[in-house]
Amino acid sequence: MASTTTASQFFLVVSIISLLACNSANGHHLSPNFYARTCSNLQTIVRDVMRQAVNKEKRMGASILRLFFHDCFVQGCDGSILLDDKGSFKGEKNAIPNRNSVRGYEVIDAIKTRVEAACKNTVSCADILALAARDGVVLLGGQSWQVPLGRRDSRTASLNSANSDLPSPSADLPTLISMFAAKGLTACDMTILSGGHAIGFSQCSLFRTRIYNETNIDPAFATARRANCPFSGGDTNLGPLDSTPNRFDNNYYQNLVARRGLLHSDQVLFNGGSQDATVRTYSINPAAFLRDFGAAMVKMGNISPLTGTNGEIRRSCRVINS
Repeated sequence: MASTTTASQFFLVVSIISLLACNSANGHHLSPNFYARTCSNLQTIVRDVMRQAVNKEKRMGASILRLFFHDCFVQGCDGSILLDDKGSFKGEKNAIPNRNSVRGYEVIDAIKTRVEAACKNTVSCADILALAARDGVVLLGGQSWQVPLGRRDSRTASLNSANSDLPSPSADLPTLISMFAAKGLTACDMTILSGGHAIGFSQCSLFRTRIYNETNIDPAFATARRANCPFSGGDTNLGPLDSTPNRFDNNYYQNLVARRGLLHSDQVLFNGGSQDATVRTYSINPAAFLRDFGAAMVKMGNISPLTGTNGEIRRSCRVINS
């Protein structure tokens, strides 16, 4: 009897380890308690402003999540995407993947203003963005996670890196895997983080080719999307990234299994390739997705943060301190 119990306990442990296999976080001396003494009401402030923003416009939860992703993939999670072009300084906002597309900057400004009033020169814009991204997901029905903090803000930005390092909505699976691998993220991490498309919308210009030209697409779905995305024109018309764009759930994966991925880069995750099994798992196990998404977000948030005396604590998220 004892040996049977031991064997079943061993199996349980192995099962848990295998579930978390692609979620080993690589810490950089960040801690969820970093501001416990210096800005104890930080998380309340961020949550309050995010709640107001999401109540006003549900889409903002997805927009802030995307803003964080586009920050982390360029120079690491350092707030570089928040910097405005100014004089000879060229930021990342006008890079091709960001221009007239990334949004929510004013929400981060609003949080920063409140945080500065409570805890002057203490909290980085990079950390505010990490917390805001989490809260946007939670406000739309996702599961919370502890956000490691202690990032500092970059004094530089890279337009070139923003143009080269951010995955395209037309990317194929090998390209996506290699672009995420370049940031220390596994193929499994990539498939989980793509689940961020559980919320939000995309512009017609980014999915037109898929709904008119591709064959691995549900015909009824393609027809429905064409109604608001004509063959020419209407480039900025919006289409929902999954069937419940204002609710953070596992419908994204169910849609992929049904060949209803909106972007080419979504459907390649379920198209006879290496990620099919992972997609299928999350399509039938919403709890696993919600849990694993938080762990993958922590891992992404650990991409090359500035810590210690590197970088600075910006007074305004849009400009480096003079």
